[in-house]
Amino acid sequence: MGLIWSLIVGAIIGAIAGAITNRGAAMGWIANIVAGLIGAWIGQGLLGTWGPSLAGMALIPSIIGAIILVLIVSLVVGRTGKK
Repeated sequence: MGLIWSLIVGAIIGAIAGAITNRGAAMGWIANIVAGLIGAWIGQGLLGTWGPSLAGMALIPSIIGAIILVLIVSLVVGRTGKK
């Protein structure tokens, strides 16, 4: 049950990051989950585990990490798509 809870929280974090960056419309649920989980890892690695926590993920650093990830991926995909 813990894995399912982590996937749900990761999807929510990824959806929030996509909404904040205005790049979430093209992202599906799988991309939201991946962005949320990897973003949580990046955010907690850079900023620590402060703030409210859910499913073992500190929410504020996780959302910030997911925003960073979504922006970097959109920049890379945008540059390769224009060539």
